[in-house]
Amino acid sequence: MTEKLIADERRNAIVRWLTEEQSPITGSELAKRSGVSRQVIVQDMSILKAKGEPIFATAQGYLYFSQEKKARVQRLIAVQHKPDETADELYTFVDCGLTVVNVSIEHAIYGELTGSMHVSNRQEVDRFCSHLKRTNANLLSELTNGVHLHLVEGDYDNQIESAIKELDKKGYLLKEE
Repeated sequence: MTEKLIADERRNAIVRWLTEEQSPITGSELAKRSGVSRQVIVQDMSILKAKGEPIFATAQGYLYFSQEKKARVQRLIAVQHKPDETADELYTFVDCGLTVVNVSIEHAIYGELTGSMHVSNRQEVDRFCSHLKRTNANLLSELTNGVHLHLVEGDYDNQIESAIKELDKKGYLLKEE
């Protein structure tokens, strides 16, 4: 068992671990490293966020977004597909070098609902889909007959244009009628 880290020491270690990693770290992994429970990590995240730390919770774990990162090109893309086509849609984005930042839908009662994703490669897509299957959770798009938006980002506009062309070929791109 890892030695239990005390409050400030633990929170400093969490920030350090998150800034050193390029991919998300699960709350369970942070709890294991810190020698505390997952619930303590959830509380720590709330405290760190309240102190202004740019930490985001995704389905794959926690991410730290440093302001020093190079500005990336972002675009909102409207798509529609069946739930069983989710992995293929996400693979299309990441295979073009993009990160799927989030998913959003327009809900009749609640307005815009957004879920954080931050998937950038096939392994992260596979983890997302495995988690979806394991939890038997519903996709936001299931509330809107498959219609949803993804905020994606990449280093170059042509990455986004390539993804749009591929999504169009596959019939996922939402078209104006």
